[in-house]
Amino acid sequence: MPISIDTLRSASSRSGFAKSASTLTEARSLGVRTAFLCHSHDDARMVQGLLNLFQEDGWRVYVDWQDPAMSEKPTRETAEKIQLAIKVMDYFLFLATPNSVASRWCPWEIGYADGEKAVDHIQIIPTTDRPGSWYGNEYLQLYRKIDEAKDGKLGVWNPNETTGVYLSTL
Repeated sequence: MPISIDTLRSASSRSGFAKSASTLTEARSLGVRTAFLCHSHDDARMVQGLLNLFQEDGWRVYVDWQDPAMSEKPTRETAEKIQLAIKVMDYFLFLATPNSVASRWCPWEIGYADGEKAVDHIQIIPTTDRPGSWYGNEYLQLYRKIDEAKDGKLGVWNPNETTGVYLSTL
């Protein structure tokens, strides 16, 4: 089932907040699974919660606004840095929220990732704030998804399948 927006917000306030890798070099040098997180900057609190959940499963997630080498104003150089980050990280994650789905950058990023990454290394993280629905567009259903399993752990499912594996096992 999609991850509740409240779950992500709650996870953001856990003590010992997990800071993601602050640079590409740091993320690559850690020797653990790495991922580029596509998201809306308006979802910073949910992003912090997601970082905590992923760190608990042994992942390091790159978040562009935590990278001191990134400029705050989008430029061609910003786009090139994002492209490089997408290429070098093991996985591409798309945090599907109302803000990211409406973003101008997020569809561009997943389109770029689709041309650069193996399809099983692109994963959608659907979110919800009401039972039976999730945020996203039809094209996001083409990719693997990361949802909460019945036991509350994060799991990865292929499109249209009802069984998956725990995120920690990837």
